Amino acid sequence: MATSQLIEYFKQYFPLDESEQSEIIRLFIEKKVKRRHFILQQGDLCQYYTFVVSGCFRMYHVDQKGVEHNLQFVAENGRPADRWIADLSSFYSEKPSHLYIEAMEPSTILQIKKADLLYLFINHHKFDRNFRIITEQKYMELQNRVLENISSTGEQRYQSFLAQYPHLANRLPNAQIASYLGITPEFLSKIRKSIVSREKS
Repeated sequence: MATSQLIEYFKQYFPLDESEQSEIIRLFIEKKVKRRHFILQQGDLCQYYTFVVSGCFRMYHVDQKGVEHNLQFVAENGRPADRWIADLSSFYSEKPSHLYIEAMEPSTILQIKKADLLYLFINHHKFDRNFRIITEQKYMELQNRVLENISSTGEQRYQSFLAQYPHLANRLPNAQIASYLGITPEFLSKIRKSIVSREKS
């Protein structure tokens, strides 16, 4: 069962008694998602907080010119906060989302509805604390990324990407990474060649 992986994930941070494990099994919904399929589209309400059991997703925005801007990646072997994905603004405000969440690979996910997540927070406080830490980590990452976009070079942003997503550097197409960095795929190729050249010398 996919929920066994989620139980083991939580056990890394705090012990779970039998009732808490039963709640995870009861409240989380397992889904299989095909490559290029969406679990959220612009204009929809984000109804689920999603944990990635296997596979890879991206969250992105499409501007008025039709250009895609990647905001986040999640995959099964990411850092703790990078195993979860949701448009939190839409999820908590219950307003239509401006974002898309798309599977980059065939994936397995576990999803929980807002009402069920709040139930966990109220009745099992250790989950409340864990999700608060996840949200705080994502906020700090977002803040650092905004600062990088203001003051860092393309190569510096790429190095930050490698530090955050080392497991995805050779797993994602150049175009997707470039979209996340705010540069062209051609410029990303030049950055990579420059790094390899310096490492050889």
